[in-house]
Amino acid sequence: MFLVLWEYEVKPGCEKPFEKLYGPAGAWDELFRTDSHYRETRLLHDPFRSNVYLTLDFWTTRHSYEAFLATHKSEYQAIDALGENLTLSERRLGVYELVAP
Repeated sequence: MFLVLWEYEVKPGCEKPFEKLYGPAGAWDELFRTDSHYRETRLLHDPFRSNVYLTLDFWTTRHSYEAFLATHKSEYQAIDALGENLTLSERRLGVYELVAP
């Protein structure tokens, strides 16, 4: 399992549109679901910092994620531009692979 972790600071008043774009059945999830190696996206909200969110994107492998990005670059950039209008900042916190037992 491979995880991509992002943090977003959302503009005041843009929380609901952000949640719609980044949440379940949002544009990101819709795009990612076109690839059989995508597993799910989870959207988390910080209860102590009301405009801070995390997304956790799960893929089967790092290679499958990178191949998806290369193949869907223009679609990815188009949705990313929509998100930029809703956020003050975004940063990739990291990428992680599951440690096998």
